[in-house]
Amino acid sequence: MAAVPNRAVVDGVLLLNKPRGLTSQQAVSRAKRLFQARKAGHTGTLDPLADGLLPIGLGEATKFSQFLLDADKRYRATLRLGIVTTTGDAEGDIISEQPVAVTLPQVTAVLRRFVGSLQQVPPMHAAIKVAGKPLYAYARAGQTLTREPRSIVINDIQILDFIDKNLILRVSCSKGTYIRVLAEDIGAALGCGAHLTALTREGAGPLDLANSVSIADLEGMTMAHRLERLLPLETFAAGLRRQDVTADDERRIFSGQRVDFGGGAVPGLCRLYGAAGVFFGIGEVAAGILTARRLVTQPAPTVPGQNGLSNPVVTG
Repeated sequence: MAAVPNRAVVDGVLLLNKPRGLTSQQAVSRAKRLFQARKAGHTGTLDPLADGLLPIGLGEATKFSQFLLDADKRYRATLRLGIVTTTGDAEGDIISEQPVAVTLPQVTAVLRRFVGSLQQVPPMHAAIKVAGKPLYAYARAGQTLTREPRSIVINDIQILDFIDKNLILRVSCSKGTYIRVLAEDIGAALGCGAHLTALTREGAGPLDLANSVSIADLEGMTMAHRLERLLPLETFAAGLRRQDVTADDERRIFSGQRVDFGGGAVPGLCRLYGAAGVFFGIGEVAAGILTARRLVTQPAPTVPGQNGLSNPVVTG
C-alpha cells in the first residue's frame, strides 16, 4: 500500500464529476477526506439537482481558484415546457401548468433572443448573501427580497433535442448565470412556461467534464492513483500568459520586492515561473514593473509527483 502523504503536501487541482444529490460542499468534503488534504475548496457552486464538472483545489491550489471563478461555463440543460415551479427547477412546487403547442422553428427563433448580453434577476433560491444570509434562507422562511438584476452574457445556445415537452439545450455562458432563471425566461418567452429538470456542467474555462473523475472511482483507488489524478497548481490560472523570471528575480519576488523589466514585459496578470521552470505564483505587470499578487512557497518536494508547497508568502 502506498504511503499516506502528510496533509500539508497534497497540492493540486481535482476535476470531480459531482453526482446529483450532493451539495458542492459535501462533494468537496469527501474529496478532501479521500486525499487527506489540509484544505480544499471548489470554484463555483453546483446545486444538488445538478451534476457534472466541479473543479476542486487542494492545498496550495485553493489560493488560485479565483482565476477560474471568472471563466465562462458550459452546461447541458433539460427544460420541461408547460410547467412553472416555485424554484424554477424540479425541486419546487408546481405553480401553473399550460398546454405546449410550440414548434421547433418557434423555439429556435426565441432562443436567438437570449444570445448576447442580458440582465438577469437572481432567484430567491440562490446562495447570494444579503445581510449575511443566503437568499435561499429567506426563501425557506417565506420571505421574498427585491433583487437587483445582474449583467450576464450567453455566448451560445444549441438545441440538442426537442421531444414532446422536453427541450434539451447546450448553453455557453458567463459567470453568474443562473440556468434555472434562463429556463424560466425561455418558457415565458414561448408563452407556455418552463422549469429546469436536469443540469450538467460540461466545462469551465479550459477544463472539461471528459477529464473528470467520480467520487466512486476515487474511493476505489489507492492513494498513489488518486494523486495521479491531480492537475498542476497553475491549472486554475491556465488562461493567463506565462512570465519566466531569473533565479535572482524569483528571490526578489519572494522577499516582497518588485521587479523592474524596464518596459520589456507585457502588462497585465501573468503566471510566474522561476529559472527551473516551476510555477510559483501570479504577478501583475504595470508600466514595466512586476508585482506579486499571489504566491506559493518555494518548492520543497516531499512526495513523488507533488509540489510539497505550503504556507502563503505574499497575498495580494
